[in-house]
Amino acid sequence: MKKLWWAAPAVAAGVVAVRRSRSDQAGRNENRAGDRWLTVTVNRAAADVGSEVKPPPPLDDLADRIDVRITPAPGDRGTELAARFKEPVPAASTSMPARLAGQDPRQELRRALRDAKSLLEAGEVLRPDAPPTSHPTPGGKLMELFTRRAGEEGVL
Repeated sequence: MKKLWWAAPAVAAGVVAVRRSRSDQAGRNENRAGDRWLTVTVNRAAADVGSEVKPPPPLDDLADRIDVRITPAPGDRGTELAARFKEPVPAASTSMPARLAGQDPRQELRRALRDAKSLLEAGEVLRPDAPPTSHPTPGGKLMELFTRRAGEEGVL
């Protein structure tokens, strides 16, 4: 019994953490998927990035469907460019099968944010070289699959 004196606080902390995470998930589920801001940090001054009325390209193509927020990045590290949909995104279109099929509307917004960052910082939209390797090795095919996937979502 004396050896388990430390277990009671650990178990209590675990119960609190589980309860807190469930309540956080419930709160997140109440929010619409379209309410989430997607943000990139651009290494440029806010005046160079644009304005909320006239967002930078290619976000200007989506201007009637999105809200844009441009704020200074913390620590004078450029500008934060954030965007979200004005209308709620249907839950069915944000499911895993819809994402894998390329039917999630957030993919278009993520791509537009990435392209805007690239245009503002480098002057062009940077793309990976094709083909990625000179030999069709199993590792090269796997890398090609990941590169294609990252092009849609922005992450591997």
